[in-house]
Amino acid sequence: MTIQERKKKILAEVYEAGSLSVFELADKMAASPATIRRDLHEITEQGLLVRTHGGAMKPDNAVITGFSDKKVQRHEDKERIAQEAATLVDDGDTIFMDCGSTVFQMCTHLKKKANIHVITNSLPVLAELIDVPSIRINLIGGELDKKRRAVHGQKAIEHIHGYHAAKCFIGVDGISAENGLTAHSEHESGITSAYLQNASQAILLCDSSKIGRDSYIKFAKLSAISCLITDGGIEEQTKKALKAKGVAQLIVV
Repeated sequence: MTIQERKKKILAEVYEAGSLSVFELADKMAASPATIRRDLHEITEQGLLVRTHGGAMKPDNAVITGFSDKKVQRHEDKERIAQEAATLVDDGDTIFMDCGSTVFQMCTHLKKKANIHVITNSLPVLAELIDVPSIRINLIGGELDKKRRAVHGQKAIEHIHGYHAAKCFIGVDGISAENGLTAHSEHESGITSAYLQNASQAILLCDSSKIGRDSYIKFAKLSAISCLITDGGIEEQTKKALKAKGVAQLIVV
């Protein structure tokens, strides 16, 4: 069993039981208590579980912060990307944050910033940052997509157009030198396009599995991106092609 498979199973077991001790999880995972404690520390840092004395429990707001299945995929890559992205946020910044799982992982690092203003359509971002005194939150209004735990629709787009941010942090379903940024649906592309139009800088957080992949809707050229942050899985030839087509800065973590 890989580390990610074990973490995914830990989440499933705790969510089903409501709460489990370290020793119960160690028995179920056939792993040492020390390994389980380390896994629980990392999982709770993501906001997916709540540590208890001797174990962990399902969070009360699990319905809102429901990234359980998606976030575990390529977690290490996404965490490094999110941590790097957070270094681009300056104290006092106003930023847009979309509803992607990699963007969500910035939250842990944003808590260390002073006097930032977050404008978001993501309920998990709201739930993670709502109790941080140094962060003001503007929740975008509109129609709730229950599966994505995010607000979408024309009203949401109009809301975004009423604001300006220093930076937007976004994800995509696909990106390629040939077709630019692509999305699975008009919901996703409409919101992301609005972020791009109303931010001075656009930072794209994208693990390498999405690079070179095209989705259903083409919605922006690569030149719309100020910075692309990805992991070491990207090929050198692909980096050159993306830069040639307009990506101003490419950071590999």
